Amino acid sequence: MDLLTGLLDGPRARGAFLLRSLLEPPFALRICDRAPLTVVAVFQGSAWVAPDDGTAELLHPGDVAVLRGPDAYTVADDPNTPPQAVIHPGQRCTTLRGEPLALDPSLGVRTWGTGSPGGTVLLTGTYQLPGEVDRRLLGALPPLLAVRADEWHSPLVGLLADEMARDRPGQAAVLDRLLDLLLIAVLRSWFDRPGAAPSWYAAAGDPVVGPALRLLQGDPARSWTVASLAAEVGVSRAALARRFTELVGEPPMAFLTGWRLSIAADLLREPDVTLGAVARRVGYGSPFALSTAFRRVRGVSPREHRARVLVG
Repeated sequence: MDLLTGLLDGPRARGAFLLRSLLEPPFALRICDRAPLTVVAVFQGSAWVAPDDGTAELLHPGDVAVLRGPDAYTVADDPNTPPQAVIHPGQRCTTLRGEPLALDPSLGVRTWGTGSPGGTVLLTGTYQLPGEVDRRLLGALPPLLAVRADEWHSPLVGLLADEMARDRPGQAAVLDRLLDLLLIAVLRSWFDRPGAAPSWYAAAGDPVVGPALRLLQGDPARSWTVASLAAEVGVSRAALARRFTELVGEPPMAFLTGWRLSIAADLLREPDVTLGAVARRVGYGSPFALSTAFRRVRGVSPREHRARVLVG
């Protein structure tokens, strides 16, 4: 498994919030939902997407923006248009005065708006729980990244728009997977840009660090040490530790811990998998050892993490 595959295997929407917005200028929506990650695609018309911490981007049909939360952002026809509505945590929508705004059934399923289908049409997909997206991936992203329609040539925006307008059995699962595919495709295109990917991305192609990363990701349950990893790669322990830390940004065993815990966090989403089974899968000798590492790195116990994910 290569490093990018490992990262992109993380997005797993489960009951994601998806909304089609029909908007006529002037419009401005203030998004304060505290979501960890949001995907905004323009199906028709144009819109500015402006994070509080970052540079605003003007999106046209087929363009897609990915916003890293939990900071707020604004979507508007013009950066100077004052907000007319606010999206709160839990996707509760109100006016600026706090009056509730509800979906209009006459507009169709998963649809909200102030305009007609002839105006701007935005598609928004929100990952609502931190566990749905890998921490390492979130840490690699800027507050806002935008990929233009002519940069990736994908039918996914149109396909998502079609599916969002349907209401059939199993539709939520279809939309979750389409959102995952859209996010993965956009991120892959963005990572391919010269200078866009974080410095550790280049490590995957390094003749020393690249093989070490693949070994750690491919067999996380193995009792790795820096010495055994260096022996597999064919370099000295000191050379591997120095080069790995330089390119990846952390020592080999710190990377391994983060990778193991990311896998564990994903496995804990399955209610029938025991903590002991998870510990064995990711290379910890006991549930206690896994719990200790999980709490130290993530700030919560595996049990607390599981409860949060399943409730969400």
